[in-house]
Amino acid sequence: MTRMTSSEAFVETLVAHGVNTAFGIAGSAYMDAMDLFPLAGIRLVSVAHEQNAAHMADGYSRITNRHGVCIAQNGPGVTNFVTAIAAAYWAHSPVVAITPEAGSTTAGLGGFQETDQMPIFSKITRYQVHVNSPTRIAELTHRAMTIALDERGPVQVNIPRDYFYGELETTIPSPQPIERSAGGAASLDRAAELLAGSTRPVIIAGGGLVMGDGIEATRRLAERLGCPVVTSYLHNDAFPASHPLACGPLGYQGSKAAMQCLAEADVVLALGSRLGPFGTLPQHGIDYWTGEAQVIQVDADPRVLGLVKPIALGIRADAGLAAEALLTRLNQADAPRPDDDRLARLAATKGGWAAELAAETGPSEGGRIDPRAALSELQKAMPADAMVSTDIGNVCSTANSYLTFDHAPSFLAAMSWGNCGYAFPAAIGAKVAAPDRPAVAYVGEGAWGMSLAETMTCVRERIPVVAVVFDNQQWGAEKRNQLDFFDGREVATNLENPDFSAVARAMGADGVRVEHLDQVGDALRAAIASNRPTVLTLRLSQTLAAPFRRDAFKPKPTRLLEKYRALSG
Repeated sequence: MTRMTSSEAFVETLVAHGVNTAFGIAGSAYMDAMDLFPLAGIRLVSVAHEQNAAHMADGYSRITNRHGVCIAQNGPGVTNFVTAIAAAYWAHSPVVAITPEAGSTTAGLGGFQETDQMPIFSKITRYQVHVNSPTRIAELTHRAMTIALDERGPVQVNIPRDYFYGELETTIPSPQPIERSAGGAASLDRAAELLAGSTRPVIIAGGGLVMGDGIEATRRLAERLGCPVVTSYLHNDAFPASHPLACGPLGYQGSKAAMQCLAEADVVLALGSRLGPFGTLPQHGIDYWTGEAQVIQVDADPRVLGLVKPIALGIRADAGLAAEALLTRLNQADAPRPDDDRLARLAATKGGWAAELAAETGPSEGGRIDPRAALSELQKAMPADAMVSTDIGNVCSTANSYLTFDHAPSFLAAMSWGNCGYAFPAAIGAKVAAPDRPAVAYVGEGAWGMSLAETMTCVRERIPVVAVVFDNQQWGAEKRNQLDFFDGREVATNLENPDFSAVARAMGADGVRVEHLDQVGDALRAAIASNRPTVLTLRLSQTLAAPFRRDAFKPKPTRLLEKYRALSG
């Protein structure tokens, strides 16, 4: 037991868990602890908005595979976390939300900046704890941080502001090692039998492989089976794209080659994927989840096994360790070797999709660039070690067809939460985590309006992130729906934008406006090489890709359509 203040106990617990960075806005509710951050070697990245602080913590944790810490003033500062903590929840990011609360002695009186802060996060965290005594601040903070890594998700540590003061006798707990297994022997034996007897196996590589460092094991397993590997939605970095067995991503604007392979499979091995409903929707006119294949699902979270899709076998395990164990069993059993004819058909399928994707590029004219042409040029210019984050929206989501990675972790997205304003702050957190790697954010101009203030954060904190802003003067995803399902009536989807590159320069960053296709690649290369916060505004045409989903709307009654048409002349 050591005598210290409760603020010291809190800060020392963070340090014991390896925390050296936190994201937030200075606040009186935790100022006594914040005053100790520099002495403890903790950098507080001061942001423009608390939602962005939590997104930064998310990006930081996904690149480091460690805790991402965000902290805010009680009340409105804490409630600003909600959207970003939900994004972290669906990304399985071990974000630690420190939520100082109004004073304990006035709780329930409706004082300044007071609200009940626990229910707000109850459905979007893996664990919550309210510190009920200053003497337990180290113990409970330690417990939350342990669970964040063990259960892979955000946690909340709620601390009354007066509990940061006073002296106490306490011990700083040491971090507990987190051990994972390859799964039960019987389940692994059965999975190996199914794979050995398969003639058309396919592997789905999910985010669990990135989190568990299991990509290399999956590569060796795929080569042993000679089977295609597809990546789950928005996990394009879960398998090296240049590998001959890589077929690309599933989900919206994913790879047709991946979906064709999956549609033909007789056994599907899903490694570290919950097989979420949005990520397995039919695309390109292919209902690739036919239900005919036997599905083996491997995930560290037993609650997702068989939750979304029917499965033949569920294995609670670390996906990478399970891949290693399956490889060992296949080798011992002398299972059949890869089929050369199937590998040749796979190469042809991939080549056909590449040609089809290239043919979808449209013309650029009048100072406006075709969106697909821009995405193609950006990908050609992207450094091999770049970290890329994407926002939601029509153009950003279309990037799923183009973004390829050979290293992980490299790809960040808001996953099925799909909130606007994610990409830029997530890229900032990623850059803080890995300052030697380029960080690039793809952002539509609607989402940019929600996050552009963090350009000032990049300038002040010297964080050289590149934001690629797609300016096509519209909320593209919603306008696509209006064109397809609402007889082309445009309500609240047209935008009038300033020159975002000029706005960036006014904030102290570099700003470049790009209006011609042949400028795109050079602009990105120069922005990355400058090592300066940079906003590239790409002026795009209003060409739109297919909508997210065609099952979300019902046609209007004929009487309403006739009324609308009469009113419009």
